[in-house]
Amino acid sequence: MLFLVAALLLFGALLGTVAHAPFAFTLVAAAVIAAWLGIFALRERHGRRTH
Repeated sequence: MLFLVAALLLFGALLGTVAHAPFAFTLVAAAVIAAWLGIFALRERHGRRTH
């Protein structure tokens, strides 16, 4: 439960930061995060197939 509260507080702080950031910065950050998650997903899928 404490983890959930901490995660929601952090999420709220990040959303508050994004609301005040320039739109171009928000798009670049979103693209970087999406690429990172995509690479992670591909590595996880590839790693599970080889083992």
